[in-house]
Amino acid sequence: MRAEHGDFEPIWKAGPRLRGLGRGLLDLLLPLRTFDGGPAQTRGLSAESWSRVTFLDDPVCDGCGLALPFDSGAVEHCPACQARPRAFGRARAACVYDEHSRDLILKLKHADRTDLSGLMARWLSRAAAPLLENADAIAPVPMHPGRLLRRRYNQAAEIARPLARASGVAYLADALIRQRDTVSQGGKSASGRRRNVAAAFIVPESRRHRVIGRRILLVDDVLTTGATAEGCARALKAAGAAEVTLAVVARVTEMQARPI
Repeated sequence: MRAEHGDFEPIWKAGPRLRGLGRGLLDLLLPLRTFDGGPAQTRGLSAESWSRVTFLDDPVCDGCGLALPFDSGAVEHCPACQARPRAFGRARAACVYDEHSRDLILKLKHADRTDLSGLMARWLSRAAAPLLENADAIAPVPMHPGRLLRRRYNQAAEIARPLARASGVAYLADALIRQRDTVSQGGKSASGRRRNVAAAFIVPESRRHRVIGRRILLVDDVLTTGATAEGCARALKAAGAAEVTLAVVARVTEMQARPI
């Protein structure tokens, strides 16, 4: 059972296929609506909401996905990545984490809006295209089983699964696990976040064969300081991964990240 990632559904909760069928029937019976509640021709965001999301296009830092002020025509790294290289080799984010993207992400994360995961996977298929080209497998940032029982699903897995399916890249549902239930990263400093997730992730010995020698694209919803992604990357590389890269829906750009 893939409990670490929420790749199971309790018998009292409709599975993704049943929910999709229900939404399809509603689309036939009722006028089509966007994810943010407006009328639409296709499912997605309304034009107004779309225009408010700050999508990240080149030039961006190759190491963390941060927007850069100008395009030099070469692979660039921001000052932070130059000063302290990260455990994951490269990263891309679809958009900036701000008041406009936050609502959608929190709906997916806390309000059972798993129907948003396909939209976010499509955003990542574009933003992380350079990383997908070289990836052998896609793995979501895992959730501790105890928290998963309370949350009922892992939002990172909900995004990673359709991304893998659409890109034709292998999906590693449970190769990486979170063995320690850490407290929330919200409100912690960068060093505090790193201490909080230290030794929290591991690839069990019985699953190392899924990782050894492979280039793995790690998927999460939000990148703040990168502490969680780095903990995951170190565990994957310790298990023999040839390379670990990172794709996130949104990237925090503020020095002091807000709790999420």
